[in-house]
Amino acid sequence: MNTSEIQALNDRHVINTYGTRKLALTRGEGVILWDADGREYLDFFSGIAVCNLGHAHPGVTRAVTEQAAKLLHVSNLYYIEPQVKLAEQLSAHSFADRWFFCNSGAEANEAAIKLARRYWAQQGTPKPEIISAKESFHGRTLGAISATGQPKYHEGFEALVPGFHYVPYNDIEVLAATITPATGAIMLEPVQGEGGVRVPDEDYLKQVRALCDAHGLLLILDEVQTGLGRTGTLFAHEQADITPDIMCLAKALANGVPMGAMGCTERAAAGFTVGSHASTFGGNPLSSAAALATLEALTEDGFLDGVRKTAVLFHAALDAFAQRHPKSVVEVRGKGLMVGVEFQEPVMPLIQKLQEAGIICGPAGPKVLRFLPPLIIESEHIDRLLSVLESCVGELGW
Repeated sequence: MNTSEIQALNDRHVINTYGTRKLALTRGEGVILWDADGREYLDFFSGIAVCNLGHAHPGVTRAVTEQAAKLLHVSNLYYIEPQVKLAEQLSAHSFADRWFFCNSGAEANEAAIKLARRYWAQQGTPKPEIISAKESFHGRTLGAISATGQPKYHEGFEALVPGFHYVPYNDIEVLAATITPATGAIMLEPVQGEGGVRVPDEDYLKQVRALCDAHGLLLILDEVQTGLGRTGTLFAHEQADITPDIMCLAKALANGVPMGAMGCTERAAAGFTVGSHASTFGGNPLSSAAALATLEALTEDGFLDGVRKTAVLFHAALDAFAQRHPKSVVEVRGKGLMVGVEFQEPVMPLIQKLQEAGIICGPAGPKVLRFLPPLIIESEHIDRLLSVLESCVGELGW
């Protein structure tokens, strides 16, 4: 099928919650994608930070193929060998003692919210309130959008789940003043993604951790977008030299196979008991096998060193671009290979022009151009992007 035929079927049968895309991607290899008409694109979005190892990664492909030939699904009513191996490896590379597996970031965050509430209920001192940040994004389930501090995601879905309070991101004083005896947890992204690629002050997360310790609160970190190497370390919170009580992962966890996970300390895990939470497909053999292969590649010696080196090149190139366009670029910000360029103008026309020129990227709010490339990009890909970006900005008269 060509793009027009695919679009026609989509327009006829698929609920339109994603807008007009006019692009049907059908094949990928490494950092390159091809559409249904055979046109080539350089991927600087990774399916929204999902394909961190690029497309058709040999190790992940092999793991999925071999597992699919053996067993796709049973049920969490039984032990699942790839799942328990994955839990062991995730624990070996993180603070977490225990893991709950699901299918998406929204579900991982939903599990974290439920765990935090039930933890305090189990203690006999219910503390159902959770503080999250303005401009945050935690997913599309009703609980997750209730935790999300952006009114545009709430519109039409009221009444929201009660018990959430939103504070300005990166403001420790307001956060401290918002804590009440009913507060049980603080829920934050180490770097805000959908909120515009907002990086907090260097000591912010450490201050939040200290605040949680002082009040006995649970700290939930939503690493759905920042985790799995995206910011240059396996988890973004490592760079703040802290650990949370609960961490949520998804997106890149299985490099494209739907997979989410919530990891927590032994203390926090006591909130869930038999029958208190579940997921039919969570951590099934196929997704767990894919995640195991992904984690193995991400933790291979030298891989994250390479990500950090590439990130330095990428930030330097974008900073130089910003200096050449002081009237149109407001700021370049981000961490590792999670980068936002804020412009004076709405960026959708620029994103469309980049797509027409063979570059895939996306927005993070109306005026922020967001780059989330596969972690395997090289300097030649950065050079190509900057050349095309320069041309497209010129065509727009920016």
